[in-house]
Amino acid sequence: MSGTAAPTRVLVHGAPETKTIWTPLLEELSALGIDNVVTLSPPAFGAPVPEGFEATVDGYRNWLVEQLEQFDEPVDLVGHDFGGIHVAGVAMHRPDLIRSWVSDAIGTLEPDYVWHETAQVWQTPEGEAFIDEMFSGDAEARAQRMVRWGVPEPIAKLLGDGLDDHMARTLLPLYRSSAQPAMAEHGKALHQASARPGLFIISLDDHVIGTLEQRRRAGQRAGAKTEELEGFGHWWMLQDPKRSALILRDFWASVPPKN
Repeated sequence: MSGTAAPTRVLVHGAPETKTIWTPLLEELSALGIDNVVTLSPPAFGAPVPEGFEATVDGYRNWLVEQLEQFDEPVDLVGHDFGGIHVAGVAMHRPDLIRSWVSDAIGTLEPDYVWHETAQVWQTPEGEAFIDEMFSGDAEARAQRMVRWGVPEPIAKLLGDGLDDHMARTLLPLYRSSAQPAMAEHGKALHQASARPGLFIISLDDHVIGTLEQRRRAGQRAGAKTEELEGFGHWWMLQDPKRSALILRDFWASVPPKN
């Protein structure tokens, strides 16, 4: 990439998801003339699991660092759900790899954050039986569960195709590695994310990644701009892809060429 070219934008999805969640947003970004976008699928969530890979919060951060080290210049990094936690990890510990960052999940790094009920079950010995039921049935049955969680069709159908046993078994150690007080410990470094311009997307109807108070506090600690989306839930990029694309475009345009 030349010194005058726009930076590469890198999108990282969460769990249990695949890169399918970005499809409508990618179309809207392309309509705005933003085509230099790369999607990275975390191991087991649409990508193979490397030999010896550690499916933990630290392991996924290290994976993302290794991916970003392959780019010639710092990127504009965007993360959703657990992908947003991976992004925060890079922003806190390897800001040299990014020009800017966007996350919707840094509320999970507040010391008083409490995981949602499903995550709490995954973090217990009962997690295997619970996730077997959740991932049971054919792709259509899994897709309908995604619809009930708020994912619109036809994206839910495509996601249902990707929810396999391998993903389920990797999901558990990831969530178990994030059981409190682990996230509070990770969050002690959140102020370091201010080394690069950040945007924290706060969907006001998303109640699984922190209270509004926790998220506003996290945004302040990270030194990030915040965008509060009234009427939006967990999958903001699917709910209104056009507005989501405009938010990202405007944020990227606000980032100084060098920082």
